Amino acid sequence: MEEFHLSLLEQIDKENWWNIWVPKKFGCSELSFSEGLKLLKKLSETDGSLGWTVTLCSGANFFVGNLDDIAAGQIFRSDSRVCLGGSGSVTGTAEQLGDNYIISGKWKYATGSCYLSHFTLNAHLVKNGDFVYDENGEKQFRSFILPKDQVRIVQDWKTMGLKATVTNSFEVDAVKLHGNFSFKYDEVKQSGSLYQIPFSIFADLTLWVNYIGMACHFCEEAERFSENPGIQVLKVKSAEQFAQLLSMAEEVTASLNSGKPLTAEISPIHETAASAVRELSEELIAIFPKLGIRAASYDQPINQVFRDYFTATQHHIFSKPNS
Repeated sequence: MEEFHLSLLEQIDKENWWNIWVPKKFGCSELSFSEGLKLLKKLSETDGSLGWTVTLCSGANFFVGNLDDIAAGQIFRSDSRVCLGGSGSVTGTAEQLGDNYIISGKWKYATGSCYLSHFTLNAHLVKNGDFVYDENGEKQFRSFILPKDQVRIVQDWKTMGLKATVTNSFEVDAVKLHGNFSFKYDEVKQSGSLYQIPFSIFADLTLWVNYIGMACHFCEEAERFSENPGIQVLKVKSAEQFAQLLSMAEEVTASLNSGKPLTAEISPIHETAASAVRELSEELIAIFPKLGIRAASYDQPINQVFRDYFTATQHHIFSKPNS
């Protein structure tokens, strides 16, 4: 599947999966953290590209928490289909002119590029042609949300897996955008404990659950080829990790509801998630060579699951040397 069929996109819209983290006051789902993670696991277990795309795009819609009600209301209108997605890289520039910014640059990569209504991006701030620096000498940047008609998609997603995520790069050429559609990750403007979750924790857990879901799907398909005991080991590890992940999500939510800061929890959660993904990867690598030549065929579902999973492992959050 090179792209999602129209019927699947219509189902995603009908189920409101892009908006699982968006407030109910905008006509969206606003699932609890645990409920949303359970849904993402189910979707990634069904199909890697489906789970990954809904995760990354609903994760971009999560930025509604960084917008005030006026800007959020303009984007998340009840009469419009809203699907955000973009890049976490800071590779472009934004020069402020009054209440507006002039944005230019190229960004890699935007999951769901062909399905998006808006693109999100990070850009270095520029004033009078020079970069703006903070008190520590670091370049300042802000995040922006642009309608898709102000963006040019660069068709460069040619990976072995997650093909239907169409995670292409994109370019912006001197687009004027009002400052209302600019935000900072650490400035929360929506109430509710969900939006107080630090984005690093949110990203770690929502991505980790995808690897678990794909590992579960791999086990299901592998059992059609072999009775290798490693398959059962992977099934147990996947179940244990999912239980651990949900426990972490519930602890995060409980801490925020009680007013407890989460600063100390951020690093351990990332280290746990990264270590868990490495364990899953090692198990898949150990099992796959023992499944026979048929599993190496592109027309076998297990082959797609294997390719999807290891394409996903290249996400920068879990592919850094210290991860």
